[in-house]
Amino acid sequence: MSVSITENAAAKVNHFISNRGKGEGIRLAVRTAGCSGFAYNLEFVDTPNPEDILYEDKGVKLFVDPKSLVYLKGLEVDYGREGLNEGFKFINPNETARCGCGESFHV
Repeated sequence: MSVSITENAAAKVNHFISNRGKGEGIRLAVRTAGCSGFAYNLEFVDTPNPEDILYEDKGVKLFVDPKSLVYLKGLEVDYGREGLNEGFKFINPNETARCGCGESFHV
């Protein structure tokens, strides 16, 4: 299973990188946080780490922290708007629960 990105998210990542004027792609990782245990961490990558696992989808390089891969296999990154909220969404088949505010998840 790989990590993928939707067309909407790929367009937004490319837009952000273009506005920054630099960047190889984005890094996806999981960190311990929130009431459910884990939270997604997304950051721009200017210089990849040698241990990063690289996936490429729709013209975007997705660098995955190897320690996080077990939680992110099959993940799809999306971007959308719901009401006044706009941002990246993570569709993860490994999630078993999410906290009420949606900021953290459990596997």
